[in-house]
Amino acid sequence: MNSNSRAIRIFILAGTFAISPIAGWAQDDEVDDAVKPAWVGLSADERRDVLAFAEDYKAFMSSAKTELSFVTEAIKVARAAGFRELTADSNLRPGAKFYDVNRDRTITLIVVGTEPFRDGFRVVGAHVDSPRLELKARPLYEMEGFALFQTYRHGGIKNYQWVNIPLALVGHVDKKDGSRVQISVGLDPKDPVFVIPDLSPHVDHDYRERMNRDVIMGEELDPIIGSIPNEENSVSDAVLSYLASEYSIEKDDLVSAELVLVPAMAPRDVGFDRSLMAIYGQDDKLSSYTALRAIIEQATPRRTSLAFLVDNEEVGNVNNTGAQSTYLVDLMSELIYRQQGDRYSDYDLRQALRKTKVVSSDVNPGIHPTYPDVWEPGNAPRLGHGVNFKLYGGGFNANSEFIAWNRGYLDGAGVVWQTATYKGRASGGTIGNSLSKDNMEVIDYGIPLLSIHSTYALSSKSDVHMLFRAMNAFYKAAD
Repeated sequence: MNSNSRAIRIFILAGTFAISPIAGWAQDDEVDDAVKPAWVGLSADERRDVLAFAEDYKAFMSSAKTELSFVTEAIKVARAAGFRELTADSNLRPGAKFYDVNRDRTITLIVVGTEPFRDGFRVVGAHVDSPRLELKARPLYEMEGFALFQTYRHGGIKNYQWVNIPLALVGHVDKKDGSRVQISVGLDPKDPVFVIPDLSPHVDHDYRERMNRDVIMGEELDPIIGSIPNEENSVSDAVLSYLASEYSIEKDDLVSAELVLVPAMAPRDVGFDRSLMAIYGQDDKLSSYTALRAIIEQATPRRTSLAFLVDNEEVGNVNNTGAQSTYLVDLMSELIYRQQGDRYSDYDLRQALRKTKVVSSDVNPGIHPTYPDVWEPGNAPRLGHGVNFKLYGGGFNANSEFIAWNRGYLDGAGVVWQTATYKGRASGGTIGNSLSKDNMEVIDYGIPLLSIHSTYALSSKSDVHMLFRAMNAFYKAAD
């Protein structure tokens, strides 16, 4: 057996890639020997767990395309696991399981612990919105015999990635009479899809000087939605007639709609070994799904456990469903008040916040086999190498003692982990900044992806399962 065939066999059996060194790629002596692929050392039973978890994740992501649909699907999973909606008369006994929904777009799952609420909480926080195209308030227009929708971008995208792919229209329309009309077109294989067509190479000569992200401009991301005119030769009026007959909505109803365009591709395995998954929306429904699965594993914890799955991170944690709202602190305050009664004071809340430990989880770019030099090899997160601590620098890091505490329970649970620091700059993000402002102890960790913020990002099945194990261990870790 020659060396090349041996490398291919390692790739198929171990679920890792043997890549020949190229410019900028770390040689063996440049990478910490302690950082091994997460696949290495897994027992046969553990591998089966990884693969089964991945199948559940793909099935969930097939439906959870937006924050609204994520919350809907999460409620189904939670109720099947014994969680019930938190109400004014809910019995907050140790071991009780509840969920609380904020305006249909944020969900918090709660497992009541044995210690008083004023002694602090364990929180895993992640966001459920993803980069996408949203319809403008008055989106419908007609051009050259086509009806189109005008869109704008939610979160950072590379515009050119959204052309020439099948798109689905999902969301709802709220009408003045208080009714809500649900719309989903393009996810079912029998549905039509929508497409933003690119220029053909035969006629794009005048546009070839555009640079990178300007190859397709933001105002050019308008999908075709119809081309058959009505009797008055109007395609847009024909579309309005269809919307009226199919959904009983009028043109002005689109002003109070939340309709978005998302890739219509189903989750798929990647590679001969099926070690990777290609899925839209993994930033950051991936972390939210693992948090959902981790909290339903909790029986009766010591510290009350919360999974805080929140909207609008991609646009700055804004609005009353984003992490900068007071919703989470208000919920904690309510829980403490219901336990303390007339003895409750704001001091109880402030002490609880000070004693609360938080994992703010989000995915991040992983080292790329074709463009490895955008990372420093020793500080680069690699797919298939487990959970990565985000050490941003510049005041964004968790303090060293909290990092050490997190290392302790991860190592104790056999969770494979690594670190990630961006090359040449310090920065921080996700929802951690918002939570740390309320004096909670926060660390930021997640797993790496390839093609993050794209229409079809890649994750490693072993990493996804390691993140679930990490969150599970966090909820159970001793103080």
